[in-house]
Amino acid sequence: MIAIDILINGLLLGGLYALFGLGLSLIFGVMKITNIAHGEFAIGGAYLVVTAVLFLGVPLWVAVPVALLVAFGIGFALQLVLINRVLGDDPMPALLTTFGLSIVIQNLLVEVFGADNRALDIGLLATSGISVGGFSIGVFPVIMFTIAIGLFACLHWMLNRSKTGRNVRATSDDPEIVVMMGVDRARVFAMIMGLSAALAALAGILLAMRGSITPFSGAERLLIAFEVIVIGGLGSIWGSLAGGLVLGLVHVIALRLDPSSGPLYGHLLLLLILLARPEGLAGKVHSR
Repeated sequence: MIAIDILINGLLLGGLYALFGLGLSLIFGVMKITNIAHGEFAIGGAYLVVTAVLFLGVPLWVAVPVALLVAFGIGFALQLVLINRVLGDDPMPALLTTFGLSIVIQNLLVEVFGADNRALDIGLLATSGISVGGFSIGVFPVIMFTIAIGLFACLHWMLNRSKTGRNVRATSDDPEIVVMMGVDRARVFAMIMGLSAALAALAGILLAMRGSITPFSGAERLLIAFEVIVIGGLGSIWGSLAGGLVLGLVHVIALRLDPSSGPLYGHLLLLLILLARPEGLAGKVHSR
């Protein structure tokens, strides 16, 4: 019975972890860069909703989609105006640029909101549960897991069944050739960064609904996202889902066995994966 409870809670937590990794995996799969500001995008999205709900009185159900649109626009603009200028064969300029962005965003959040914990109140939904087979399962974790699975499926469909997805995959495979075929590579990259920022913001919003955040929470979220995509396979969309579920299970099991362990066992899992299977669970690098 305890094993089943651990399995359920680990998978539900893994859904949120996978969502944190999804946007980072998308960027790496298409642009072959790592966005160091990914965690700050997530926490920044949550603070957008905090601002709208707590300070402006906007209903939560209105604030969330507006925040996601704002996050998409910010990511799109940053890529189009700033990051595209430093992209090239050497990934270091883009890495340093996103590192600088993470510092700027974090300090802005501290300046505006201070270092106190913030959370989003979702009322009775936070404590509501359903009984399944003698187990009590939280309603909100199930909602988060369902959202994560739905977004993975939608992104898979977009990449493999739509014209936009074909342009994205072609740009990922050969960004030089697609320019000769009339594809605006810069705008494709900007759209991917905007989409990644929106996905990160949604993960951050769900985190703020599930617990609490501070302006310094971004670094931890980046680490979770990075572990997810490395375990699953760099650039693999479905690999990121698998990586998130595995990491969630490891964290829940570790907390049951050693409550003071924190994320230690997740780091050890990452090390073992790198030693035994450097390409990750997906087995190869791709953008689908």
